Amino acid sequence: MTDLLTPATDEDAAQVELRLRRELAAVYRLVAHFRMTDLIFTHISLRLPGPDHHFLINPYGLLFEEITASNLVKIDLSGNPVEPSPYPVNPAGFVIHSAIHAAREDAQCVLHTHTKAGCAVAAQQGGLLPLNQMSMEFHDRVGYHDYEGVALNLDEQKRLVEDIGGHPALILRNHGLLTVGGSAAQAFLRMYYLEKACEIQVTAQAGGVPLTVPPAEVCEYTARQLAGEAEADSDLQDEDAYDLAWAAMLRLLDRIAPDYKD
Repeated sequence: MTDLLTPATDEDAAQVELRLRRELAAVYRLVAHFRMTDLIFTHISLRLPGPDHHFLINPYGLLFEEITASNLVKIDLSGNPVEPSPYPVNPAGFVIHSAIHAAREDAQCVLHTHTKAGCAVAAQQGGLLPLNQMSMEFHDRVGYHDYEGVALNLDEQKRLVEDIGGHPALILRNHGLLTVGGSAAQAFLRMYYLEKACEIQVTAQAGGVPLTVPPAEVCEYTARQLAGEAEADSDLQDEDAYDLAWAAMLRLLDRIAPDYKD
């Protein structure tokens, strides 16, 4: 998967922040549209460029469908606001996010959900199984973090970082799902397919019949294809797939929720 929405070199800081605010607001609205929310809880955080380690995050108390580019809150690495805002933030909710942002330069965006299917798979000993092409994107590319209670203790951060390692996704056992990306768009598309993979797994298991799992070498090859790592082994490439998918998501929002840009 390529980096999405690479910043233009001639953008000034204000233009960059506005563009990133709109991208993150779009992701919040898409997460709401695809019913991956938990009321006002969970977060999607996006790092702003620069040496200050400032981030954008949702105003605590707003539904994801209420979030716009302008009401996102700018915070520091401890989850404290760095400029005036009429909205509160939830520093405790940033414990997971800040740990991963601080440890992973490529984790510009961190997206966390508590969906039914995600929590169901997070409760299964076997974790995510390679039952479908969507789940194979994450074959041997998802970490697991054991449940330690509500993430309010800073000591847990080092174990979160160890458990996600260099993976694009983390399954928090008995808790939920998490994806990272070089952009909010990339983190969203990863979460969309991780969520679909969990939905497929739970549905397949509910059928009550033995499940077919492809050979490990096929799963690994498919994962490399979907990550853009197997060009030399494939006759054809689809390098624009995720950029086209994100553009389609923005067109969807322009029809159903154009105020996300406000």
